[in-house]
Amino acid sequence: MGEQERMVEAILFASAEPVSVKELSARMPHGSDPSEALVHLRKRYEGRGVRLCRIGDAWAMRTAPDLGFLMQRETIETRKLSRAAVETLAIIAYHQPVTRAEIEEIRGVSVSRGTVDQLLEMEWIRFGRRKMTPGRPVTFVVTAEFLDHFGLENARDLPGLKELRAAGLLENRAPPGALALTSDEDEPEESTEGQSELFED
Repeated sequence: MGEQERMVEAILFASAEPVSVKELSARMPHGSDPSEALVHLRKRYEGRGVRLCRIGDAWAMRTAPDLGFLMQRETIETRKLSRAAVETLAIIAYHQPVTRAEIEEIRGVSVSRGTVDQLLEMEWIRFGRRKMTPGRPVTFVVTAEFLDHFGLENARDLPGLKELRAAGLLENRAPPGALALTSDEDEPEESTEGQSELFED
């Protein structure tokens, strides 16, 4: 193993958060090439108990997906996402960058400020660029923290309709436009078992 690989490995091993190539370069001696070291390290960790994962524009050491069960422990989930928050998060993930009005159009109900605030507070969504439309509305996009939590490199890795149906996560429902426009605040703040498991740490 080369010295540059050892340095990159040490930095990533010690960091709980993903580290960008720019940050790696800043920490390493002048003239180092962390990009090349990352390519070699990724191959070196294939099939091991931990692996080198790309998360957006950054890199992190993570447990191999098939060994995740070893890290699980029984805990009481104190903060569950409401159905409104789960739906809003899914719409942002699949349609980003998306405005509040577009989220409401897809869901068929108005989005309460509390729902968006909760997702912002969890750092699973953030503000994107303003749309070049009248009023210049803000948009929402998912964050690197969201991708990291669900083991995704980027939003393109989200499961498609076929995978979601196969997993039993989609049901045949009336199209959102067929629903009467109501408010999130009228919805119960409860999650189904499947939803709470999906969003547990």
